[in-house]
Amino acid sequence: MTTMKRWRVEILVDEDEPCTFAEARLHTGFDDTLIGLGRAKLNPNDKDLPQIGDEIAVARALTELGRWLLITA
Repeated sequence: MTTMKRWRVEILVDEDEPCTFAEARLHTGFDDTLIGLGRAKLNPNDKDLPQIGDEIAVARALTELGRWLLITA
């Protein structure tokens, strides 16, 4: 039987009006940690719904993290 591996993704979200920032960190249990960054900026014509900014920033951070993982592999 093969050994199951556990990888963990930690997501940090911070806000500095009018921008939301996200950092996605992949912990593989090896010595390396990959990091993806994302940012979302509130459009002045949109409603101020912080959850949407969080989601966009996190999605962008995870997308960048995925690109880094592909490049590293």
